[in-house]
Amino acid sequence: MESRPAPAGDNDLFGSDSPDSPNSGGEGDRARQSTGIYPSQEIEALIRGRKILAAAPIADAQIQPASLDLRLGRTAYRVNASFLPGPDHSVRDRIDAFAQYEIDLAEGGVLEQGHVYIVPLLEQLDLPRQVGAYANPKSSAGRLDIFTRAITDNSPAFDRIAPGYCGPLYAEISPRTFSVRVRTGTRLNQLRLRRGAPTLSKTAMRALQTERKLTTDDSEITLEGDKLNISLDLGGSGPDAIVGYKAKKNCDVIDVDRVGHYPAADFWEPIRAPAGGGFVLNVDEFYILASREAVSVPPDHAAEMIPYDTLVGEFRVHYAGFFDPGFGSPEAGGAGSKAVLEVRPHEVPFFVEDGQVVGRLVYEKLRAIPDRLYGQAMGSNYQAQGLRLSKHFRM
Repeated sequence: MESRPAPAGDNDLFGSDSPDSPNSGGEGDRARQSTGIYPSQEIEALIRGRKILAAAPIADAQIQPASLDLRLGRTAYRVNASFLPGPDHSVRDRIDAFAQYEIDLAEGGVLEQGHVYIVPLLEQLDLPRQVGAYANPKSSAGRLDIFTRAITDNSPAFDRIAPGYCGPLYAEISPRTFSVRVRTGTRLNQLRLRRGAPTLSKTAMRALQTERKLTTDDSEITLEGDKLNISLDLGGSGPDAIVGYKAKKNCDVIDVDRVGHYPAADFWEPIRAPAGGGFVLNVDEFYILASREAVSVPPDHAAEMIPYDTLVGEFRVHYAGFFDPGFGSPEAGGAGSKAVLEVRPHEVPFFVEDGQVVGRLVYEKLRAIPDRLYGQAMGSNYQAQGLRLSKHFRM
């Protein structure tokens, strides 16, 4: 991307906020926290300062209120196994060892259900030593059951990028239910940048609920430590209400860049409110369900759903875990938004019922209020949502 100098005042974004820094303690810093998640305007500053680089110019549409959409590069490598590079290897080393063949994504290519692919991303990082990052699938990718994770060189973990990392980014992609068509520039993953440990304590979570009303549930907020419990809505609006969807098998390929294109009935079976209040999640099936609570994320916070927590059951819920500032918030035209849950059981069938806790939400503080909020003003797809399939389907 084009090189642009960092403007005056951006240096403290890159870690120079020591007592001796000319940018610390000034009038303009009062609204900025030294630790926290980077908001949209500070992501833009990192781009200007060439701390985030790309093989093609980064578009404004990639910059979300508290995250950056990452784009697939030109080549997908079909590999015979998922892997982590570990401290002694680059991702390229592992690709050379495990790759079976290449797919040119310039004009689009199909990633087949049940296989694993590694795709170099167009973006790369040169992070300041105090700034780390973590990634998650975008909501629309999660709702298609695309299991995708970010990988970096010499890394011992998926989706976690060490402070000061300098190097390329890769996506591991494994479509679990549908085969999908992607191309260079397709956005499946999001990146959040953070400094320090901005997760809220249990006391701070209770205070935030009292002051900002994180859920519209009339009962007292239910916390597990510092996390907000999310429960399942299987009652809906009545006995015959649709409360979820189960993915069909052996469906056509889905082009992930087509919006409102596919008839939902060709890919999904509706689930109606069970008469007994619950039903069994079957192994090797994929479900779209919704939370009982309507969630709100204040403009100066972000949230993340823990995707797999054995304390609430042997299943994975909510692959795409980022909730942006303004999600369901009155400041962004919302009145609470349901959490749509992407659910896949592990190992054994599992019975769930109405009101059962199925996930936990972690709130984190932003360094500053972003200059854009999740909502209708920026064309967000899932503001004020109830139970909803991904944007690719029409009902």
